[in-house]
Amino acid sequence: MMNMIKKICKVVLTIFGFILSHTVCAQTTTLANPILTGFYPDPSIVKVGPDYYLVTSTFSYFPGIPVFHSQDLKNWKQIGNVIDRPTQMDFMGERLTRGLFAPAISFYKGTYYLTCTDIDHDGNFVVTAQNPAGPWSDPVKIPSVRGIDPSIYFDEETAKAYILYNSDAPDRKPLYSGHRTIRMYEFDYQNLKVVGEEKQLVNGGVDLSKKPVWIEAPHIMKRNGWYYLYAAEGGTSVNHSEVVLRSKEVWGPYVPFEGNPILTQRELPTDRKDAITSAGHAQFVDGPDGKMYCIFLAVRPYEGDYYNTGRETFIAPVTWKNDWPMIEHGEKAISYRYPVSYKEVKLKGALPQSGNFAYTLTFDKELDPTLLFMRTLDKSWYSLSKKQGLTLKLKPETVMELGNPAFIGKRQQHLFSIAETELVFSPKSEKEKAGLIILQDEDHFYWLCQSRSLGKDVLQLYQSKPRSKEMELLTEVPLAAKTGKLGLRISSEGDAYSFHFSTDAKTWVLLKDKMDAKFLSTKVAGSFIGCLYGLYATSSGEPSANTASFQYLKYAGNDPVFK
Repeated sequence: MMNMIKKICKVVLTIFGFILSHTVCAQTTTLANPILTGFYPDPSIVKVGPDYYLVTSTFSYFPGIPVFHSQDLKNWKQIGNVIDRPTQMDFMGERLTRGLFAPAISFYKGTYYLTCTDIDHDGNFVVTAQNPAGPWSDPVKIPSVRGIDPSIYFDEETAKAYILYNSDAPDRKPLYSGHRTIRMYEFDYQNLKVVGEEKQLVNGGVDLSKKPVWIEAPHIMKRNGWYYLYAAEGGTSVNHSEVVLRSKEVWGPYVPFEGNPILTQRELPTDRKDAITSAGHAQFVDGPDGKMYCIFLAVRPYEGDYYNTGRETFIAPVTWKNDWPMIEHGEKAISYRYPVSYKEVKLKGALPQSGNFAYTLTFDKELDPTLLFMRTLDKSWYSLSKKQGLTLKLKPETVMELGNPAFIGKRQQHLFSIAETELVFSPKSEKEKAGLIILQDEDHFYWLCQSRSLGKDVLQLYQSKPRSKEMELLTEVPLAAKTGKLGLRISSEGDAYSFHFSTDAKTWVLLKDKMDAKFLSTKVAGSFIGCLYGLYATSSGEPSANTASFQYLKYAGNDPVFK
């Protein structure tokens, strides 16, 4: 009897140990929000086997539409860009906040499809690729699709495709400002053109009587015999949300969920600590554990609706009840961390994209794919070498104009951040300037640069003067003759920027601190983009044969909420 009891206890302990071990091993990963920090708005995602591919908007920066790869929804590596050739598309003459709006990526029978809107010129278009890393095809315009935010839905059961999008109010007669519709065509995915007649699926939003605004970024998915149409509503700011409707037929009628919105942060206290706001523009995806997750855009303001890091990409789990999806139960605060029960998969050579991190970009071989140019790519004005780093030819164009200045930038990804470079430059006139810039758009930036004044080398700090194509000199200090390497540093601390320099590669000297960061906020600029730290050189409207060399670009972010 005693032996039997011992055997039973041993079995029980073995089973308990297995369960405990399995539970501990299963809880191995924590998703950290945002999964892409900084200016990565309007995310779209597709799952192909064990792999995830994610794209975001880039507006008038080039290359356009980064492609990220992951196998765990946590670790992301940029593997390419969709618009990476000027022959595909450029944005000369367009403001930085225009250009490409809201890409959507999908996959069907071995081919990747991406739809997007070139807001001022080409309108809606589709590109394809056999490999998401590229190359992607030249854009094919879809003139029948009049609106924004197109996405393609492939119905596996019927082998048909559909393209849906945000469009004008019925008969182009809006009942109020922001009155829009969701419409759809059948789509010939082999010949990349619409089929048949357009049909309206949603008028205004969930409840037209409440005058909903800016129903946009629509997607369709199928689950348990239901077609779910989900879309953003409320505009991409503090009233942003995600809503869902469903139907037994792909063409509708679509009935809204009584529990809408399924995601928003607009009813939460505005003064809450470490607030995440403006959540919406979502897309569902199955996780490695078979559970459903949702990626979406949101922002991290340092005060009210002021943020400089742009709209970022977040993730949250999706729960289902009575065949309706819910993300954080509609108005629950989005978390910075979500534990998940599957294994983390790190990707070799990936730059960190979430949490606090630091890295140094060198310029001996090739530019990192995360770096951005303005409007087009012209390799004639820069060169890379192990000895000199990144050498920029001084171009007459400035960042205040709508051309392609000698500017290469990286996103500000933290509220508390530092960007640093080492400059080798011998200016020959007061027009010639080179240095480190923190830029929101053509009208909103601070620029720390080396130049000449009254025949002597100086270090200057400028602030842009909106709508004037001019700059205001904030301060200036002399530099010793033949300074050699000049260290430049810009740091952000939420609502303030500080500017430092070094002439000996050891000691950093404060030039000016506590400059107003709100001046560079998305809200003040009235834009859709976020700030970039940039390496920038110009001859200010005059021809020049001079060059400026940057040895590296260091970046470090240290937001308290991530600690």
